[in-house]
Amino acid sequence: MEVKMTVVGQFDSDQAALETLIIGASPAAQHLREMIRRVARSNASVMLCGPSGSGKELVARAIHDEGMRSGKAFTAINCGAIPGDLIESELFGHEKGSFTGAHARRIGHFEASEGGTLFLDEIGDMRFDMQVKLLRVLEDRTIVRVGSSEPRAVDVRIISATHQNLDEAIGEGRFREDLFFRLGVVVLQVPSLASRAEDIPALIRHFQRKMPADVKCRYDNAALATLMHHGWPGNIRELRNFVERASVLHGGETLGADDVAMLLNPTAAPAAWRAIPSSPAPSPDTAIEIDVPGNAALFPKTPAPGRPIDLKREIETIELEQIHVALDMADGIISEAARLLTLKRTTLIEKMRKYGVQQQAA
Repeated sequence: MEVKMTVVGQFDSDQAALETLIIGASPAAQHLREMIRRVARSNASVMLCGPSGSGKELVARAIHDEGMRSGKAFTAINCGAIPGDLIESELFGHEKGSFTGAHARRIGHFEASEGGTLFLDEIGDMRFDMQVKLLRVLEDRTIVRVGSSEPRAVDVRIISATHQNLDEAIGEGRFREDLFFRLGVVVLQVPSLASRAEDIPALIRHFQRKMPADVKCRYDNAALATLMHHGWPGNIRELRNFVERASVLHGGETLGADDVAMLLNPTAAPAAWRAIPSSPAPSPDTAIEIDVPGNAALFPKTPAPGRPIDLKREIETIELEQIHVALDMADGIISEAARLLTLKRTTLIEKMRKYGVQQQAA
């Protein structure tokens, strides 16, 4: 009886832990949690498919935490963010003197994750020649450091992720079909935020849980309806940044639909800010309090007649918003965000430093 009670208690604890990682009570969120529990029981390779910003790394972490390897290392790397000439060394390690700049032996992520889980994000961006080497590692369960000929056995569970359509990539010869079948023993679809819009109030509460209670603002029913009817192209990452923007620009206020529309698209003409939901607003008991630092004066809602406009600050606000949008669309990759903004990479880095913008993980 004592053992049985321990098992039940552990199950309840694990269930609660998973619900703190995958937030929401929508059918999509519940289905995702159930699939995570099932997948976590095995050591099969898992591929996560879904749009950028939907929380694929969080799902990978949840699979690791729910599984038998939870006491071991969880390592996440973005295959698209590592220079092509360094990815082999990053994954498999290298010996001293194996190439210019290799001043000492380096342990790669496979060896460093021994017994644990290695999350390969944006696997679709991996170089084709590296795909061949990765396939060999998955088949043989051994790696060879760069500059060495000695194979080393590794015991690592692989979870990969991509926002690309791999069927198209395979058809175009950019991704190996045999590698796809190796990586995708189980394929999980991570839902977009738009497909689980009813989780937005819970997600907002989650993002503001650490904010001081005395700087909270509220979203009225119309504001919540506007949020729940937004398309969310940046998914959960976009919502997280939205909550942060609201906390900077509207401290202590009750936000309406126009305020939310302005925050969602600050560069639009004022007439475009007025968004009418296509269905009734949420009931009053769904209203949410949002914690916001007291800096609402940065972006006044309706300037009083004759009130001077701080044009420099308005322009900086728009610039900051567009930097956030570009980083969302580029999945946090600075060089890609700079391309979208038609800026040099160094210029974008300078502007990020100016505004205190930090690169965020996917």
